[in-house]
Amino acid sequence: MTAVAQTIYTEADYLLMEAKAGYKSEYFRGEIFMMAGGTPNHNRIKENLSGEIYTTLKNKKSCRSYSSDQRIHIPENTLYTYPDVVVVCGPNQYSARDHNTITNPTIIVEVISRSSGAYDRGDKFRLYRDISSLQEYVIVNSLNVGVEIYRRTEDNHWLLAEDAYKLSDSVTIQSIEATLLLSDLYAGTEDVKEGWITPEE
Repeated sequence: MTAVAQTIYTEADYLLMEAKAGYKSEYFRGEIFMMAGGTPNHNRIKENLSGEIYTTLKNKKSCRSYSSDQRIHIPENTLYTYPDVVVVCGPNQYSARDHNTITNPTIIVEVISRSSGAYDRGDKFRLYRDISSLQEYVIVNSLNVGVEIYRRTEDNHWLLAEDAYKLSDSVTIQSIEATLLLSDLYAGTEDVKEGWITPEE
């Protein structure tokens, strides 16, 4: 059998291709991965999250939120990606290669689905931990009701600080003092039941 050569792209290649593409892709160590579109529940939850966080930050000039069109870059491990929601506190810092790419998120929120669950909770979370500014990582399940908040400790470890699995529950994103009701986050979704189900199952 003939081996197929793997194409390796530079970061400059990726940024040039991404600027011209009609879809979003991730970049990691020379490889480019097209990102899949979200389900209706995924997109509804993401919109609800964006609205709740925006309302919290409306009168806080030091922090601002961005939706899934905002690319971030982690120079320490080369990842370029588009989280579902990003919050930055303090002045934005940008990639040396691209002034539209942020490098200093304070909070990252991912709404996980069947196709992305294992990655977002595993390898991607490990890559996110290389971001020195990151204080909280929020995971919201789009299949069943469930929110997990991981926080960086003072000695640079990550702990599951809060979790909730009922619509009557609430969670608090500590960095921005935002208390979110799960009933608000899941408003308008369909066939979502209480109790965490791992998306890859």
